Amino acid sequence: MGKNSFKIMFLDVGGVLLTNGWGHDSRQKAAAEFGIDFMEMEAKHNFIFNVYEIGRITLDEYLDIVVFDKTRVFTREDFKAFMFSRSIELPGMLGWLIELKKNNSNLKIVSINNEGKELNDYRVKKFQLHNCFDAFISSCEVGMRKPDPGIFRLALGVVQAAPHECIYFDDRIYLVDAAQRLGIRGYHHLGFESSKKIIEDLMG
Repeated sequence: MGKNSFKIMFLDVGGVLLTNGWGHDSRQKAAAEFGIDFMEMEAKHNFIFNVYEIGRITLDEYLDIVVFDKTRVFTREDFKAFMFSRSIELPGMLGWLIELKKNNSNLKIVSINNEGKELNDYRVKKFQLHNCFDAFISSCEVGMRKPDPGIFRLALGVVQAAPHECIYFDDRIYLVDAAQRLGIRGYHHLGFESSKKIIEDLMG
């Protein structure tokens, strides 16, 4: 195998193809929109969100702790609708990858993403991510979340490839570093054009 070739492309979803499912900015906006004390909500979010992301509790159970631990003037469904509305496709990357796959039948693309189940399911369906990905290694389904090396090892086992045969893109550099420590060629996603150039160069 030539030094620039690869068998599998691993990708994060939030920050690469879509906005983050329930990131800091979205939580701030939710607090302002619904009249919630942000610091109080953030403390409870940090306490329990990892448990939600690895599939141990449902979205409703997460919200019971973080938002609906007291009487609110808004409904649970209104709050969840706001959460889902924060998922937006980022310019360029998703459409380009779908076209790239159409023109390269041997190209395999697999997600490795941290996401709670309800948000993950919504995003896969809403943005038709099956058109891009051949498989999903999602924290909510596998009970591990990045930077746990176990989730990367699981992904390698699923695709039956050696680390040096795979590349990985993430918008968070410390997660790129986590992949690189296992021998996967990691790249920091800074935007569509820069990642597109990296991929095109690797494919020759």
